[in-house]
Amino acid sequence: MFLSLGARSRRYSREVNSGIIYLVGTSGHPNFGDEFIAAAWLKYLAEARPDADVWLDSPQPGMAQVLFEGMHPRLRVTNTLWRLVQENAELPADVAAKNIRERVTGLGTPAYDLGILKMREAESLHLIGGGYVNDTWPHHAGLLAGMRAVSELTGARLFATGQGLMPALSPIPGEPALFGGFGHARARDKPSAAAHGLELGLDDAFLGIGREIGRSVAPAGLYVCIQSDLADPGRFQAAVELARTEIQSASRRGIKAYYVEAIPGVDRAAYERLADLIPESRFVPFAQVWADGLPLSAQQTWVTSRFHLHLLAAAAGARGIAVGVKQGYYDVKHESVAALGSGWALALGGDSPAMPEQTGTLSTKLPDLLEQKRLEAESLYPASDGLGGSLTAGAAKLFNKALAASLKNKNRAGAR
Repeated sequence: MFLSLGARSRRYSREVNSGIIYLVGTSGHPNFGDEFIAAAWLKYLAEARPDADVWLDSPQPGMAQVLFEGMHPRLRVTNTLWRLVQENAELPADVAAKNIRERVTGLGTPAYDLGILKMREAESLHLIGGGYVNDTWPHHAGLLAGMRAVSELTGARLFATGQGLMPALSPIPGEPALFGGFGHARARDKPSAAAHGLELGLDDAFLGIGREIGRSVAPAGLYVCIQSDLADPGRFQAAVELARTEIQSASRRGIKAYYVEAIPGVDRAAYERLADLIPESRFVPFAQVWADGLPLSAQQTWVTSRFHLHLLAAAAGARGIAVGVKQGYYDVKHESVAALGSGWALALGGDSPAMPEQTGTLSTKLPDLLEQKRLEAESLYPASDGLGGSLTAGAAKLFNKALAASLKNKNRAGAR
């Protein structure tokens, strides 16, 4: 029997489809760190919940579909929630939140209704990690308002993991705390956790680091990536000059320099200023990084402003200098990796520290950190038995042991 839109709305308000997992992230730009996080969750869910319909709500769904093709057998990509947020971006925060909440609960426009109805079928809505909900982009608080509105209507569980929330958002008048109603919310750095009363966790990249190390052949050398976006006045040029000094020093010692692109075009600007020192043949474009893996090894040194390049390279045992280009944002990110034991020198205020002589402790602590992140993922999404149920504790343990052995063998062989 045909159901009217109103009847379907009431039905979805009462019943939550236990198979739909709804992820919300800032994927598809492309930006290596954001894409890496989304890919890590999709690959985990492909192992733990291959039976589930997984929806990724992304501001750039077309590019996201290309980037994540095949990573989960039942992946769908949309931009329903992001469109709601962007449509209200210029309004006062309380007005935007009210508009988003009313659209989610009241429906009434063909431009959104089908997407919202699909969102209202989810068993859970999960704000995956990154540093995009903060005062740099205050309208992104609307993502949480929309997620909360769905949960209040359907009972869907709300998760947030690996959140970088600095500079901190001000409370929205008339709205709950930023993560009010969330059953699980973790920040990736201490300032973010303190600002919003959250538990301290790990960046979501830790869910995928084990796969990435060894995926690409990485010659020894100096690796550079300097961003031109989101930089305070003068910081981009200072970062380029620091990189130039390190490249020249490495060259005098017979060490080759390579340039890695994390955001296409945006990271090319610094390379153009360093191209007299690094030939085009040693420029590693984003497309190559994504297809073949980030070049990582313990025989590297790095100079980079990119947070996730700092994190992954240090996890692989590389030494480096992390350059901060935006106070209150990137300095918090890099300090969080240093706190985990990266051992990297931090150039956060225009200073030019020397390249560290010793490797940090992050690489030696990596197995425990990977296990910590894996346990968090399992607490949110217990592994399915393939028959619509969850594995018993014993079966789950065997499943994870076999998976860990498989990944270890792949990394040892440098498999792609």
